[in-house]
Formats: sequence, structure tokens, C-alpha cells
Amino acid sequence: MNTRETAAETDTVICSAKGCHAPAVWVLAWNNPKIHTPERRKTWLACEEHREYLSEFLGVRGFLKDVVTLEEWSATEH
Repeated sequence: MNTRETAAETDTVICSAKGCHAPAVWVLAWNNPKIHTPERRKTWLACEEHREYLSEFLGVRGFLKDVVTLEEWSATEH
């Protein structure tokens, strides 16, 4: 049984790092140019602790396109 609450249950978005349950404060927008069109953006969410790690993971693969606060991302239409 999964005891992790969903975002809908808590109104809190959770970091995408494996095993992390911290609230997300960053949005990492990325795409894989081998399978996505240039304008498409997938997102990972990150807490303060994992922002750099997740950014580096995507960056070394050439996937990372933008890093913005969750507040900034939510204020724009995607």
C-alpha cells in the first residue's frame, strides 16, 4: 500500500526526486529532442535540496530548458 499522499489530497506538490516527500518550490522544464517537438515542455518538480541535482541530471543530457519557481510557473499559462 502506498502511504504517500497525493497532491490533490494535500494541495502540496511534491519534489520529483526519488523518495523525496518535500514540497516542491521549483519547476524544471525540459524536453528530449529525440522524441519531443522543440516547443514541448515536460516538467519535474524540485524542492530546494534537489533542485541542483535534478537540474544537473537533465543538463548533462541536454534536456534542461528552464528552471523557474513554482509560483512563476503557475502564474503563466502552459
